[in-house]
Parts: sequence; C-alpha cells; structure tokens
Amino acid sequence: MSSFLTKRLTYMIIILLAASMMIFFLYAMTPGDFISGNLKLSPERKAELREIYGLNKPIFERYGNWLGNALHGNFGYSLAQQKPVLTLFNEYIWNSFLLAIVSTFLTWLIAVIIGVIAAYKQYSWFDTLVMVLIFAAMSLPSFFIGLYLIKIAAVDLKWLPPGGMLNTGSNATGMEYVKEVLQHMTLPVIVMTLLGLGSLTRYFRSNMIDVIQQDYIRTARAKGLKERKVLFTHALRNALLPAITLVGFELPALFGGSLIIEKIFNWPGIGQLYMQSFSLRDYPLLMGFTMLIAILSVIGTLLSDILYRIADPRVKV
Repeated sequence: MSSFLTKRLTYMIIILLAASMMIFFLYAMTPGDFISGNLKLSPERKAELREIYGLNKPIFERYGNWLGNALHGNFGYSLAQQKPVLTLFNEYIWNSFLLAIVSTFLTWLIAVIIGVIAAYKQYSWFDTLVMVLIFAAMSLPSFFIGLYLIKIAAVDLKWLPPGGMLNTGSNATGMEYVKEVLQHMTLPVIVMTLLGLGSLTRYFRSNMIDVIQQDYIRTARAKGLKERKVLFTHALRNALLPAITLVGFELPALFGGSLIIEKIFNWPGIGQLYMQSFSLRDYPLLMGFTMLIAILSVIGTLLSDILYRIADPRVKV
C-alpha cells in the first residue's frame, strides 16, 4: 500500500505541475487583460499598473513567480475585486459548497432508490416511465429548467424566492436566517439534483440489472431469503462497487458544476464570481479557480483509486 501511495503521489505532483503550466500559459497568451480592457485608465496609468503587477516581465519569469507564490499558498491578487484570490475563495466557496453538498446527497439517494426499483421491475411501466424521465432530464438544458421553475414556483405561485441567498435588506439571525437560506436554495438545489439524476440513475440501473442476473443472486433466492434482503444486502452492495470510481469526479464537480445555476439564481457562490471575472478578464482569479479545480480533480481521482483498492485488493492501479 505504501508503494502504491508513493507512486500515486508522484503522479499527482507531475500532473499538477503540467496542469499549472497549461493553465498559466493558456491565460497568459490570451489576448487582452483587465488592465488593457479598462477604458477608464489612461495609457500612462495602464503602463504603471502593468509594471506594478509584473505583466511586462518575460512570460517564463512570470510563470516562475506565480508557481513559487502558489506553492506558498498565494494564488495572486484579483485586479477587479482588489482582494487576494484566496480571500475571495473563502468568502464565496462555502455558499457553493452548501448548494453542491445538498444536491449531491439528494442526487445519489434518489438515483440509488429509483435505479434499484427500475432494475428489479425491468420493462415494467415504472421502468419505462423512469427511462423517459431520465432522457428528458438529460436533454433539457440547465438554464431552461431553472428559468421554468422560477416562472412557475416564484413568479406565478409565489411559493419560493426567485434568487439570491437572503431577502433584500434582511437582518435575519438564528433560525430565521436558516429558514431564509433554505427557501432561497430550494430551487437551485432542485435544478442541480435533476441535472445529475439522469445519468446516475441510468448507471445504477444498468449495474443492478447485471448483478441481479448473477448466479449468487439466484442462489440467495433459492435459499428462501426475502426479496428485500436479496436486493439491498447482496445485490446493491456489489452494484455500488463500480460507483466508487465516480467519487473522484464528484469532488471537482462540487464547485465546477454550478457555474450556470448560480448565475441564473443570483446565488453568491464561487461560480458566479468566476463568471463575473471571466467577463472582466481578471486572469489571476481565473487561474486560481482553474488551478483549484485541477487540484480537486487530482485529489478526487486519488481518493477513488484508494477506495477501489481497499474494496478490491486484486485491482492494481
């Protein structure tokens, strides 16, 4: 196990180093930046700012400085927000995490339950209905579902607020604050859950169909075990094993998958901050966010490899 971890950690360092080079040079070679695109600044002030932020230095020297600072936990300074990048992440990332963790939990819970039932009742009316809804959920774009829910639940029925995290001018504290946040996050969580539900339910249904056709499931039934125990004790455990590989993709998706949703519902998360920075070409913040996603992707992949190795020691990764 120690040699496995050593090898994987070495790969992680090489991958992250390559990712940092690609991210930096991609943004550095993109035409225009926040300073040159700012019409309020005079040419003299632009030249002064480019000198202050080191944008006039050779590109390899800039990469070396950026990488050295990043290794010390400094991902630069946002030119548009006038704050350190990590300070901005700390202000916004927890709001995104709240949306992501709730929708991920609901997505997996509902997908497992529906997938198991659909597999058990294969080709029944329930299975057919599930498949139709799955393809519908996978076909509809997120902005359409989001805007449609705002129209129905917020505008027509006035059940829920259309966006934001709190009511305008709210000074709520304690349970009132929690209640307002829950009301505002309901619609974005529904959209994010629907978007993830389609592919995951189909995945669990396929795995479950393969498992319940195995000989040991027939043996368990022949022993007279109750159908519920056969499904949820013997079949589901083995059907969930391949899902371990999906854990690695969930970690970066916690923050990278809600960019459009946060914009639609005006949710003050890291996704909306990224979209604002993208339009302003605030490259230090964009590079920091992209590097964060790369780090989470590598950590998630390592986590899934370790879990799979623990679940099945025969696997060599």
